[in-house]
Amino acid sequence: MPEQTLTIALSKGRIYKDTLPLLAEAGIEPKDDPETSRKLILDTNRDDVKLVVIRATDVPTYVQYGAADVGVSGKDVLMEHGGEGLYEPLDLNIARCRLMVAGRPEAAARAGRLRVATKFVNTTRRYYAEQGKQVEIIKLYGSMELAPLVGLSDCIVDLVDTGNTLKANGLVPLEHIADISSRLVVNKASMKMKSARVKRLLKDLEAAVARRA
Repeated sequence: MPEQTLTIALSKGRIYKDTLPLLAEAGIEPKDDPETSRKLILDTNRDDVKLVVIRATDVPTYVQYGAADVGVSGKDVLMEHGGEGLYEPLDLNIARCRLMVAGRPEAAARAGRLRVATKFVNTTRRYYAEQGKQVEIIKLYGSMELAPLVGLSDCIVDLVDTGNTLKANGLVPLEHIADISSRLVVNKASMKMKSARVKRLLKDLEAAVARRA
């Protein structure tokens, strides 16, 4: 990637779709559709701006190591990653949800060591350690709601949007861990080496977010 190019890391799905209008207001529009294009690096209407579309969990890593100058990442992913080597200057106020402990209603009163199923292993461990509780964490990659139903775990830690999936499976929110939204993250070296361009993008996105508030 040429040194003068500003590279923005995004992930497919809701974050990508919600970020596009904000980028458009900042004068950046992709020429390629990541859903149909086989390109890994997408051109935009600006020769000096490229997009890389990668897995959501990889966005902080690409930005941390300078493979992308900036990125858009959910706060849940940043909490799990740890945020090393990153600035997090702007809440884009998109893809909002909550990170919750959930389970059967009786799980709240259960004594003894809990078994917790989650893909957010680091965040879950920190959350319970801050409360002085020891838990057994079981890492899963999907279908979290199934774990308490089949006795794999007492509860789960997962993202909750409407809560309809929990309700449909007889589960309830038990504890609120964090409010989640997508954040702009910036590589620390890029903030220095490409300061004017990064700050211009940040200013344009701040204005776009403020107009939508």
